[in-house]
Amino acid sequence: MKSLPPNSAPSHPTRRQTLGVAGGAIAAFWSARARAQTTVDLQLALAVDASGSVDQRRFDLQKQGYVAAFQNPRVQAAIQSGANRSIAVTMFQWTGPRLQFEVIPWMVVHDEASALAVSKAIDAVPRRIFGGGTSISGAIDFGVTRFARGEIDGERKVIDISGDGSNNTGRPVSRARDEAVSLGFVINGLPILSIEPWLEDHYRNEVIGGPGAFLVSAQDFESFGDAIVKKLIAEIANLSPDAVRG
Repeated sequence: MKSLPPNSAPSHPTRRQTLGVAGGAIAAFWSARARAQTTVDLQLALAVDASGSVDQRRFDLQKQGYVAAFQNPRVQAAIQSGANRSIAVTMFQWTGPRLQFEVIPWMVVHDEASALAVSKAIDAVPRRIFGGGTSISGAIDFGVTRFARGEIDGERKVIDISGDGSNNTGRPVSRARDEAVSLGFVINGLPILSIEPWLEDHYRNEVIGGPGAFLVSAQDFESFGDAIVKKLIAEIANLSPDAVRG
């Protein structure tokens, strides 16, 4: 350790100097964070059912529905309709309370090329999980965590749940919904009615929530593609699904 000259004392920063340095660091941090953020009209987390009732054919029909949707000119036009003319999308597969897998990280979509990039990314993703029950509550809880990263700031934050069964494991789905809504999220739903014809009521009463929340039903997996196009247009353009033709 280096010794001090005689009659000298170590120099300590004053409280004012310390606060000044800390304040400057904090200001620099928030300035850098603000520069790093991308503001979009909508942050949309797409939750895809991979539970045991969804065989590979049904899973592929869901997947191809999303692939085609982001290639659809009407969906691309909806993306251009907002003030920021852009959205951000992430996708995860879900089954049981602790069985979720993010397959598409946040991607900003602002034009045809970036929409086609999302479509291509979805097309390339295999199925990651199989079975484990149907925990819509687990999907909502996991969806909330996807928004924790600070690089994207969505003026609206939506978790979009699609599935063919009612919540049968994990905590009550209405509790997960209510907690998410209290944090500022909107939960929309796309129930697939091929197995449980009453599923629409379950989604309406216990799953969807938040300002302007809605559901669009698909009668079966074969009609999923048409339903997701209608639903995405309504979500992106901030419309009622009744206002979307087709």
